[in-house]
Amino acid sequence: MTEQLVSADIQLIQRILPHRYPFLLVDKVVDIDGTSSALGIKNVTMNEPHFQGHFPGTPIMPGVTIVEAMAQTAAVMVGVTLGLADKNLLIYFMGIDNCKFRRKVIPGDVLSMKLTTVRGKPGGKVWKFNGIATVDAELAAEADFTAMMDLPKE
Repeated sequence: MTEQLVSADIQLIQRILPHRYPFLLVDKVVDIDGTSSALGIKNVTMNEPHFQGHFPGTPIMPGVTIVEAMAQTAAVMVGVTLGLADKNLLIYFMGIDNCKFRRKVIPGDVLSMKLTTVRGKPGGKVWKFNGIATVDAELAAEADFTAMMDLPKE
């Protein structure tokens, strides 16, 4: 028998991540397979504030926000699996490596972000992930990144 994969809707995401508009960059996370992998979904819309200046008349999602969306997906994956909803989880980038951008992401696109854990374990603070972001199955961005996940002392 195969194990049922888990998902997180926007309500659960907001119980895990401290981010809020305009910096909450993932709409749902599906296919959560423990702390191994997950798929984040970001519906890119014209009403996002970065499109006012990046670039007027030719809106393109900034690469740094794509990497941030991948990191948020990873944090939700770990948060769901380890039961960290309502625990005031804080997440900090420690490093970003092998980051490449392959295509523009524009309003109307659906950004799919496949995250895989490279290193990390329950109880550990430092985690390393590989992220691959696609639009319509076309590679948009990829990166390896390290993050520290910190729960405030109670």
